[in-house]
Amino acid sequence: MNIAFIPARGGSKSIPLKNIKEINGKPLIYWTLKAASDSSSVDKVILATDSDKIIEIANQFNISKLEIYKRKPENAQDSSSTESAMIEYINYADLSFDDIFFLIQATSPLLKSSDIDSMYKIFKENNYDSIFSGVREKQFKWIELDNEIRPVNYDYKNRPRRQDFRGLIAENGACYMNSVENILKDKCRLSGTIGIYEMPSYSLYELDEPSDWIIVENLMKQVLD
Repeated sequence: MNIAFIPARGGSKSIPLKNIKEINGKPLIYWTLKAASDSSSVDKVILATDSDKIIEIANQFNISKLEIYKRKPENAQDSSSTESAMIEYINYADLSFDDIFFLIQATSPLLKSSDIDSMYKIFKENNYDSIFSGVREKQFKWIELDNEIRPVNYDYKNRPRRQDFRGLIAENGACYMNSVENILKDKCRLSGTIGIYEMPSYSLYELDEPSDWIIVENLMKQVLD
């Protein structure tokens, strides 16, 4: 079985009630729930939340594959990891080791059902242990270490042409796939031989700050309509 797991806490410091705040005409949580349900690769969509208000709103969407899981308060704190909520649900549902777990984050409403299906196809065809969605960045990046800045991904004395530059892959946080067995063994969303599903550069935006909201909403009007 392929399970899409979408965690959505009721609390959010940067954007209050973020997961049910309206964006592009719908509550934020709607977009990933709909994308996951419309995916032919997904058998079941689990909304894992601690919020009765989020549950109330999600149930109004009439999404066919949706099931609600009320997560434990201790795994829904600011300091709680997403993995803690994943493992809590896996143990609760007594999932099979062979089940594939799709972690989908509500803060990535630009994710489409076609992305999920294409990503799953790559995952299966290449026999990856796990896979994540990401964006290829071709900026020349530096890091500051011990009060000294150093290049991360290129030689500044031999600057490559952009068309010859492979760049870096940045996780966009939209989707991760792994087996239940690996998640329980490694306590991590990624394990073993890891694959990458590349998405368009605009998908790098996540809704963490108010300024992100303005950018993503305008992108959604262009990309999803």
